[in-house]
Amino acid sequence: MDPETEPAQQPAARPDHDAVAAAIERRLQAERAKAAAAAQPSSFDGKHEKRQEFRRMIDPGILRPNPRPLALESLQTLLKLAQNIIDHPDEAKYQRFKPTNATIKRVLVDPRGTLEYAVALGFHPQVENFQPYYIFNKRHMDDLRIGAAMIKEALDRELVKEEVDKRKRAEEKAAHEAAVAKVKQAFYDDRKGRAMIDERERIARAAAAANPAPPSPAAAAIADYRPRRRMPGSGHTLSGDVVDVDDDESEDERGGGGGPAAHHTTHDEDEE
Repeated sequence: MDPETEPAQQPAARPDHDAVAAAIERRLQAERAKAAAAAQPSSFDGKHEKRQEFRRMIDPGILRPNPRPLALESLQTLLKLAQNIIDHPDEAKYQRFKPTNATIKRVLVDPRGTLEYAVALGFHPQVENFQPYYIFNKRHMDDLRIGAAMIKEALDRELVKEEVDKRKRAEEKAAHEAAVAKVKQAFYDDRKGRAMIDERERIARAAAAANPAPPSPAAAAIADYRPRRRMPGSGHTLSGDVVDVDDDESEDERGGGGGPAAHHTTHDEDEE
């Protein structure tokens, strides 16, 4: 074939350095992620069991049998002891506590489950100079970190509940106080209204007494009414005599109202 008639060969495409670099970076990232995953302990290793153990020691071990405020204070004290050792691992003063101390006795010794949690963190009882102490053993540093993390987890959860309960109690108290204030105000308003009514009635009575109204014709007619004859009947006197009212009235009417004097006069005339 004539070389002049052969098609010109296309030069080979040069690789894109940016694409190659990006591919290498992706591969390196994948390898690093795989290595990190291999180094990452399984969530169900021995530490998982230790975390579950600490969780059970907190709830139900501490939270349920003790009063809630005391249980939360005890957990905060345990966390403070653990955090001091984590922050100052070489200072001996943070690695012990005295169970006879008043505060430690109230929040760690007397409540249920708290001293057991301190032992699980790595504190063990010892006697120095005839004094009892709980001293931390540095071989339990991993347990201390896990136990402190579980206390933080529990406090984050329980303190949120405590805040919600506190807010709810405050709202209930405010509603109760508002209802009581409303009842008191209604009582005071009622007393004030009654006092105003009584005052108006007193003024009206005083005015009526100062200016008595003339009696009406109907009232005058009723006041002037007198029965014209007594009711018929008879009765007994205190001496036992029987009085016939009808006969007395008949004689009075016949005699013109003379009464007993008229009877005596007639009798005297007859005797003459």
